[in-house]
Amino acid sequence: MAESEKISVDVCYAMAGRQEVVKLSLTAGSTLGDALQASGLLDKYPEIDLKKNKFGIWNKLAKVDAVLRERDRVEIYRPLIADPKEVRRQRAAEGKVMKKGAGEGEGGDPA
Repeated sequence: MAESEKISVDVCYAMAGRQEVVKLSLTAGSTLGDALQASGLLDKYPEIDLKKNKFGIWNKLAKVDAVLRERDRVEIYRPLIADPKEVRRQRAAEGKVMKKGAGEGEGGDPA
């Protein structure tokens, strides 16, 4: 009986101040969920929830049943703390306010 083919993958979890990367050797045909379980990160970081967090392979969203390939990078995404669209709206509004006041009080005539 031949030894089962193995693949090498990384499982990555980025926190606010640091990143943890776990290198694994898994049986070919393993899924993203298998890699998450084998990494030990689910036990080490209880805030990671298979039902709430999103996961990806090389920056593309993937489901836990996605089959992995050699050298895949499994990524665990944290929930967003702010809506990016709302943040852009706020920055744009602040920029408009700042631009209205720009140039006042500089004492020079543009002519």
